[in-house]
Amino acid sequence: MGKVFSHDGTAIAYERTGRGPALVLVGGAFQRRGDFGELPTLLAEHFDVITYDRRGRGDSGDTAPHDVQREVEDLDALIDLAGGTAFVHGMSSGAVLALRAAVRGSSISRLSVYEPPFVVDDSRPPIPDDYLEHLTGLVGDDARGDAVAYFLTQAVGVPAEAVAGMRHAPFWADMEAVAHTLPYDGAVMGDTMSGRPLPAEGWNTLADRLLVLDGGASDGWIRAGAHALPGQHGTLDGQDHDVDPSVLAPALIEFFTAEETA
Repeated sequence: MGKVFSHDGTAIAYERTGRGPALVLVGGAFQRRGDFGELPTLLAEHFDVITYDRRGRGDSGDTAPHDVQREVEDLDALIDLAGGTAFVHGMSSGAVLALRAAVRGSSISRLSVYEPPFVVDDSRPPIPDDYLEHLTGLVGDDARGDAVAYFLTQAVGVPAEAVAGMRHAPFWADMEAVAHTLPYDGAVMGDTMSGRPLPAEGWNTLADRLLVLDGGASDGWIRAGAHALPGQHGTLDGQDHDVDPSVLAPALIEFFTAEETA
């Protein structure tokens, strides 16, 4: 593990494996640098793979108040560490963070995203208008379990009875440990889970360097959100939001190595 300092002085913990052009992996809600499974190892033959703890998680620091731009600067610090430019792959809300970073001018030469959780139609309920306010209140009251449950029911769409059962699972404590960062993901998502078409935020400027992936077994709403983005699109047959690294890795290798030989 190493640490790099972001623009505001926050220490961001990271790990590197492999050799080749740099590829930074950006996790979604709950994810820490060790939560990508075999993906870094599968990519390491082709890339210098960097995984990191987003601020407030794992071994990274945190500086109040949270601002999406600070998370963009965290990613920029890792790109600078890698030599000034990098490939980036984002998962779920981490995909949206990566998209925002690319639009804001981060030195991302090519970007791939897997299932950014946009809600762009009426195929599922949008998040409540006061979602971020309510979630932040739960975190402020240190009601971590309730914050996780609220995120899962309102943002992910998990039935309440299923969440009640999850509270007794061994992994629940790990989710509670980073529950205070769930509002960070809410801020990253902005108004993209409103049930309306994606707002004009510069996504079209990324079309020629963007790969958007979804899973063939995923819910229709999240696949519709992925297809609302410009760029090259691909569907991984049989996959859902919890994508198998052995299926995802070949798609990323093909996309990013094609750029190197073009």
